[in-house]
Amino acid sequence: MVVLNMVLGDNKPRVFLLKKPVSTAVIGVLDLQGGVFEHLDHLQRLGITGIRVKELADFVNLAGLIIPGGESTCLSRLLHIYGEIREIIIQQFQRGMKIWGTCAGAILLARSVVGELSHLGLIDIEIERNTFGSQLGSFTSEAVIPSVSSQPVPLTFIRAPKITRVGKGVDVLLRMEDYIAAAESPDVLVTVFHPELTGCVAFHRYFAHKCGLELPDDTTAIDPTWNNKSWTRFTRIAYRTRQMRSRC
Repeated sequence: MVVLNMVLGDNKPRVFLLKKPVSTAVIGVLDLQGGVFEHLDHLQRLGITGIRVKELADFVNLAGLIIPGGESTCLSRLLHIYGEIREIIIQQFQRGMKIWGTCAGAILLARSVVGELSHLGLIDIEIERNTFGSQLGSFTSEAVIPSVSSQPVPLTFIRAPKITRVGKGVDVLLRMEDYIAAAESPDVLVTVFHPELTGCVAFHRYFAHKCGLELPDDTTAIDPTWNNKSWTRFTRIAYRTRQMRSRC
């Protein structure tokens, strides 16, 4: 266990207990826009090496890739502008890299998007954007998802899409009322909610297993040391990295 002492923007010291890496395998988080640092925080809590992915070289030897929640229109435009990123995602996927999309990431991965063209199209689902309305329609809930955890997990929906249909080879992990909230194929996981915005590490553990990582036996769904500012330690690291690069 590594103890990290940091002073954040409010000048209050905080202590983070971080697990040492338990595997040499690496999971990347696509760093174009969206909740990148929140996912890195959760990976590190499980002792998984996570990296920000925004250049072609970053894709080398990735066991898995997380496409985070954010703004799907912005992300799709960036994938169009940086076409080589889109192509290498598809290439690495065809070579065995697993992918998880949360919210906007799920939209990008869907084979069919209601009312618009699909983007990556790597899982046979139909999805509809912003089905709960504006930001004011965001909400939280809780559910037991047996494939992921025997314990209830918190669910955070922010301008969330709905998965309206799944095709052959796609399993439903969570159905809520008239829509599907989580689904998977052998190589792709999609969730319309945001596990990274809660203390829940169960989905990140589940994805790591999907990527072939061997983790210590642990069924804990919620990390009690997490709080909604935990991810900010990564912003400081990123800022210092930029400073160092600018001096080179």
